[in-house]
Amino acid sequence: MDRKIPDFAGTWKMKSSENFEELLKALGVNVMLRKIAVAAASKPSVEITQDGETLSIKTSTSVRTTHVTFTVGQEFNEATVDGRPCTSFPRWETDSKISCEQSLQKGEGPKTSWTREMTNDGALILVRFIPTIMSYPYDSHTNMGL
Repeated sequence: MDRKIPDFAGTWKMKSSENFEELLKALGVNVMLRKIAVAAASKPSVEITQDGETLSIKTSTSVRTTHVTFTVGQEFNEATVDGRPCTSFPRWETDSKISCEQSLQKGEGPKTSWTREMTNDGALILVRFIPTIMSYPYDSHTNMGL
């Protein structure tokens, strides 16, 4: 029996952010860039389109727009939150949660990962960095009907 794939498609608005500056500090981002990043990322707009297990995520802030497309279960290249190139491997952790471990392509640095989970009241996006945990609960979901 095929399992039902959750529908992440829609436009999402961030409800709150916890520990983002601490995450950037732990990643070695200088204080000036941290302040700019925290201010810019305070209210991002996230647009997700989905075709089965392939998701396309566009995140827009006042400073930059990022776009990533991936298929759950397949490696892909992206950048960590501080811009380091990495190889990511998303997988289903539960029926409604995608977890993704990121491995740096060059050099060494802290291990990062992200999780996207559908909840009853919206999508919860949790980006983890050991020992810092940063979370972004989103609400105001508008299903784009794609």
